[in-house]
Amino acid sequence: MEDAKKTIAIGCDHAGYPYKDRIIAFLESEGWTVRDFGTDSPDSVDYPDFVHPTAEMVESGEAQLGIVLCGSGNGVAITANKHQGIRAALCWLPELASLAREHNNANMLALPVRFIEEAMAVEITKAFLSASFEGGRHARRVGKIACG
Repeated sequence: MEDAKKTIAIGCDHAGYPYKDRIIAFLESEGWTVRDFGTDSPDSVDYPDFVHPTAEMVESGEAQLGIVLCGSGNGVAITANKHQGIRAALCWLPELASLAREHNNANMLALPVRFIEEAMAVEITKAFLSASFEGGRHARRVGKIACG
């Protein structure tokens, strides 16, 4: 069985596909086991088909974190956040990714590939992975996010 503490799930639609391989290469170079839920081509697809299994992997604890990519990042973030226990953050700057982890205990990163360069996507991913939840006053707030 894979070590959930070093496993990350990734999924994207056709718009996110061009950046996926570069991000996977970065993750693997950092020692992460990557579970790739596709898509695997630039052909038009429906992003929920790839986001749901990615989020389920994080939700179940089989992966510690997840990354989802699409054109704006909004569709994949909205879809991932429909899952109980998922806190997906749409980030277009490394600082946002760090704060999402530190203050919101985000466990999924949503990248808007039509609005950032590929190198920036890697930098945002690096910031997301480098940060950790600060707890304290933030834990109280995060505890109030879930409905029911």
